[in-house]
Parts: sequence; structure tokens; C-alpha cells
Amino acid sequence: MSHKLTPFPNLLEPLDLGWVTVRNRTLMGSMHLGLEEEKGGMEKLAAFYAERARGGVGIIVTGGIAPNVAGWVAPFGGRMSSKRHANKHKIVTDAVHNAGGLICMQILHTGRYGYHPFNVSASKIQAPINPFKPKALSSRKVWKTIKDYANSAYYAQLAGYDGVEIMGSEGYLINQFFCERTNHRTDEWGGSLENRARLAIETVKQTRAKVGEKFIIIYRLSMLDLVEGGATWDEVVYLAKEIEKAGATIINTGIGWHEARVPTIATSVPRAAFTWITQKMKSQVSIPLITTNRINTPEVAEKVLADGHADMVSMARPFLADADFVQKAAENKPQEINTCIGCNQACLDHIFQKKRVTCLVNPRACYETELNFHPSTLKKKLAVVGAGPAGLAFSSYAAERGHEVHLFDDAAEIGGQFNIAKQIPGKEEFYETLRYFDVRLKNAGVNLHLNTRVNASDLAQSDFDEVVLATGIKPRMPAIPGVNHEKVLSYLDVLRDKVPVGKKVAVIGAGGIGFDVSEYLVEKHSLTTDPEKWLKNWGIDKDFANPGALIPCQVEAPEREVYLLQRKASKVGKDLGKTTGWIHRAALKQKRVQMINNVSYEKIDDAGLHIKINDEDTVLNVDHIVVCAGQEPLRELQQAVQQAGKKVHLIGGADVASELDAKRAIRQGAELAAEI
Repeated sequence: MSHKLTPFPNLLEPLDLGWVTVRNRTLMGSMHLGLEEEKGGMEKLAAFYAERARGGVGIIVTGGIAPNVAGWVAPFGGRMSSKRHANKHKIVTDAVHNAGGLICMQILHTGRYGYHPFNVSASKIQAPINPFKPKALSSRKVWKTIKDYANSAYYAQLAGYDGVEIMGSEGYLINQFFCERTNHRTDEWGGSLENRARLAIETVKQTRAKVGEKFIIIYRLSMLDLVEGGATWDEVVYLAKEIEKAGATIINTGIGWHEARVPTIATSVPRAAFTWITQKMKSQVSIPLITTNRINTPEVAEKVLADGHADMVSMARPFLADADFVQKAAENKPQEINTCIGCNQACLDHIFQKKRVTCLVNPRACYETELNFHPSTLKKKLAVVGAGPAGLAFSSYAAERGHEVHLFDDAAEIGGQFNIAKQIPGKEEFYETLRYFDVRLKNAGVNLHLNTRVNASDLAQSDFDEVVLATGIKPRMPAIPGVNHEKVLSYLDVLRDKVPVGKKVAVIGAGGIGFDVSEYLVEKHSLTTDPEKWLKNWGIDKDFANPGALIPCQVEAPEREVYLLQRKASKVGKDLGKTTGWIHRAALKQKRVQMINNVSYEKIDDAGLHIKINDEDTVLNVDHIVVCAGQEPLRELQQAVQQAGKKVHLIGGADVASELDAKRAIRQGAELAAEI
């Protein structure tokens, strides 16, 4: 890759570590993929990482591997503590090296986050996000744990890894020892700063002694705990300096504990929102520093490095979204990058559901050995109706395989439901997905017909070999007396057609769309584009005056008074994403949205919305009622086209209508394109 003419000179500049040179300034951050424990998982992992190495990543860091049984993420989780374990990993390291990359294994001891009954910590204090209470490690067991880290690094070296990352952040074991929040000990591992820092420092020292000089040791330092009782800035600086002395090669930035009530990686977090904390550390240590979180384009990464915030950037999910991210930047084709939108739906949410990780915008991620798009031996002429996520994915992959694809949509732009999603405050990243598909359709040679409404007879009389209906959904209108009243709007009226909405609003339906509409109605402008305001809104203190860098939240007044209603008796928003649902609920609470469950809708008239809450009658005197009560598949073309003898496929919302399910729609489009 020639870097001479690149617009990303800082990003693509090699980093000399003395005995080894990293080819550029990118680090693929650690992600647990769910492949580690699958049958044949190591082969799949090898294919996954090799593809990213071929795509140009500087250093890959694996998902967290435990140094001992007590450190497991969950029972029988990944562990590196014997020669037998090391041998299993050779297939992964060989694959990455053959593809020209460097790979480090993350050593992760979960401490009190371990999802099993034999987890341990500094003190016997249960994590609010884990049903299992930890045992406090004895002093002898602490020394044994340090030895286990060093041995784990030694076996990683035997397995062919170029280094290790010692996980000292995110509220895991080492972090638990360092912070007074979780360390109430009175022995040599607790009390004073020196005692609380001892586990981290001794771990790095003994690891360095065990692996020798020519082995990368990255230490992931929690620079912002974002929890009460977290570290102070002076304590963080002290630990960074000691870690450097102890023999670390590089320090990586950790942001926030898993139990912190502050979003750190969701799509509503501004890009590069936390690089200022790494910059603050730059003057304190002399080894390279890595910064992280919501860096998802080469332009953002380049600016972070050019501004001197760090020496490297860590991007995890962006390499799920596009294995060739670095290669495309080096070839000056950033517009061809499939950008991570920070949705968490197919990555983090999957891990918490014990499913394999993949990516909403890239269904091939972690399926490199199973989902492939070979050139077609039988070229077909295909009609695709609907340029939403399913239609876009199918058309791109099918055309890239060599089929002649004609994509029809009656709108003036591609995107379907994505054009609605991108207008929600905090969901601006959807613009990137549409930019990516726009470029990809052109490159693949898809024949795009916008502003074109096709009917069944057109398709029936055409010479298309097969027809793919990706026509999406239509909103469902509930059978409430007075539902045709002028106060009633559908979510499409509000988000797509920009119908003016009054100051008092009831939203019927508390699924993903109900939450989106509520956020749209209460936010004056998106905080995603105003990092300073966003930090204040969530109570993050750039001056770091208090432990954990927290201050009271400074929230702007809401634009409207909103009631978010649902029929079910369950918690409002219970079915939202596992890792993002709490953020949506917290954001609406900040804006004083009243979330009410167990509602039955009686009627709508001039007085407003008549409802029963727990069998008590009440009237919501609102200006408008916005209906977000689910969807139905739009399949009006199917029958007539099939009767004309054409083969018809249904994908996306036209197949199953459910809450803007782009993840399933894109995967379905891809899978059909692979076999058609």
C-alpha cells in the first residue's frame, strides 16, 4: 500500500516498536465473537481474523480469554492456561501471519462480572448487573492470579501470538482492585493507592519477566470509570506511569464500567467523544497511547491522530462492518467503506443472548466460511421491488455475482425505512449506510429505477427470470373508536411527511418505533453532533474534578410533553436491544416522558385520548395521538405475479413485518443472493 498520496497520512503511518513495526495506526479492538466456544469455532475465528489482516489492520486483539477458571466470562469460556490450549490457537495466529498481520490475545479476568458461581473479586461486593456474588480473593490467591496472568501470556506466546493485551478496565478484576468502589480490603491489596494499584503493576512486571523483551504487552487502562467511587485523575496518572515502568509496550484507553449508567459506544454517542481523555494522558507517559470508542471512519481517525490525541486508534465494530476498512482508506476510497452505525443489534446484543456475533450492515461478519458470493454460472435477469435494506442488500450481492439486476422503488431515493430511522436524534449514522449502498449499487452495475411504481401486470408481462419483493411494510392502525379523528397521525405522517405536531402528544405503542418517535418529539436537536453538550447531558466531567469523572446531568428542557403508552403489563421498552434499551429509557426519562403500561384504549374524540390504566378511566388531553402500533407485510404484488408463472421471493418486511428489523432484512437479502 503506497501512503504517499493518501489523504490519511497519520492513520497509515507505520509505528516502530523496536523489534517489530506495526504497519499503520489501527488496532482492531477486542470483541468476544461467540465463535470461541462453537464447534469448529477456531477455524471460523481464523477465517474471520485473516480477512481483517488481509484488509490491512495494524494489530488485531482477540476477544477476552481467561487466565484461569475463576476468571471465566461464563462456564467453559475461553481459557489460556496450558500447552493444549495454546495448540488450539495456532490455526488463528498462523492465518493472521500468513495474511501479513499482527495479533495479540486479550487476557481477561472478569472478577465479579464472571457469570458463574465461583467468581472472585477484591471484596465480597456483588455487581448490580450479575446475580452471582463474588468471593474475596485471599492474599495468597491474588499472587496466584498474577502468576496465572504471566503463564497465560507465556502460553499465548507459544501459540504464536505477537503479544497480549492485559484487560485492566471496564470494571473487570484489575479495575475492581484499583477502585475504592469495589476494594474495601485492609491488607497489602487495599486501602492506599499503592496497595490498590499493586495487582495491575505486578501483573505487568511478572508478565514481562515471563515473555521477555520482544513481545507486545498492551495494558488497557481505565481512564474514565464513569461510576461513583471510581478512580480520580491523579490515581489514573499514577497507574499509567507505573505500568510504563513495569514494562508495558503500549497503553490502550478503557472507557466506563459495564455497570456505568452512561452510554459509551451506542450510536447516540458522538464520534470520538472520549479521545480528549487519551490526549490528557499524552504528556504523562512516553510509550504509545491508543484511543477508542465511536471512531468509525478514516476521516475521524485521521483527525484524532493529527490533533495529537493518541498514537493509535482502536476500532472494534468498524472491522465487523468492513474487513477492508484500512485497504479502502489507503486506496483513497473511503466512500466505499461499509460504516459501523453503532447499533449493537447483531454484535453486543447477540453476545448477551449467547448467539454468534455478526453485523447488521455486514451479514458475512463471523460467517466467512459459510456465507460466500461466488460468481454465478447461470446469469439471470432479476427484478427487485423495494429499495429498503433487504432490497439493497440483495441487489448488491446478486449483481456482484454477475446477475442483471433491476431495482425499482416509487420513492425519489433509496433506503426505505432507513430514511425514517436516520431522522431520529442519535441515529444519524444511517446516512452512512445509505451513502455506502448508493456507491455499491453503482459499482455493482445495478439498474436503479427510482420514482417508479411497478404493478403486477408490468412484472407478469416482463422478461424477468425471477422477481424479488422487498416492498417492506405498512403501518397497522388499531381498531380504536375515533381512530380517524384529525388528532390521529401515523408515525410516517410525523417522520416521513413532517406533519406539524402539537405540544402535548400521546404515542400509542412502545416498541422501537414508539421510542424513536418519542425521542424525535422531545429533542430540539441531536446531541450526537454536539459532543460538549452530550457530555454534560450524561454528567461526564472533562475537568475530572470528582472520582469517576461524574457531575450532575445537565439536561435541556423537552420540546413537548409526551405520554408513551403500551397495552402490555410488562416494563415499557422491555423488548428493546439488550445493550441499548436502557439508554433509550434513560434518555426519555431525562426528557420527562411519561411511560405508562397496562393501558387499554377506549376512544378518541375532541377531548383527547380516552384510556383505562389498571381499569381506571382517564382522558389524556393531547393535541395529537401518534400511532406506532406495529406493521403488516406489504405483499400486494405477490399473488398476481406468481399466477403469471414467475418465481417470486419475499424478503425483509414483505416476508415478516417486525419493528424495523433491518438486521434480518439485510441477512435475508444476502442469503437469497448467495443462492439465486
